[in-house]
Formats: sequence, C-alpha cells, structure tokens
Amino acid sequence: MAIREILTVPDPRLKEVSKPVEGGVTDEIRALMDDMLETMYDAPGRGLAAPQVGVLKRLFVMDVDWKDGARNPVVMV
Repeated sequence: MAIREILTVPDPRLKEVSKPVEGGVTDEIRALMDDMLETMYDAPGRGLAAPQVGVLKRLFVMDVDWKDGARNPVVMV
C-alpha cells in the first residue's frame, strides 16, 4: 500500500469525466482501493474519490466511523 498525492482545485484533472470500472474488481483495482484508504486515513479524511488521486475511474472510499473508534471502510465501485 502507498500514500498517494491528493489533487486539489484548480488541477484540471478534477474536471475530467471518470470512466466505469470495467472487468470487475481486479487485483489492480484492489491495490488502488487499499492505496486510497491509506491515503484517506493519512490525510486525515472521511472520503476520497479516485480522481482525487489522479485515477479517472468511478470509485470512491469512505469511512464515517473511524474518528469515533474502529475503522469501518466502505468502497463503492
């Protein structure tokens, strides 16, 4: 797992249209999800979308509970 750079406005990549995740959840997508969760927790944040780490895929992670206790991540593809 790796912490990725989080893009911020006015980065033009944030305005691009993301593509669906095709071919199911592969090892590559699982690695991306793990990286995104690690990045989100490090930020610290409660949610992170793939375009925010420079990947134009329709994928996001979130965890609305972790600041109050144990981690309970949710991944949406």
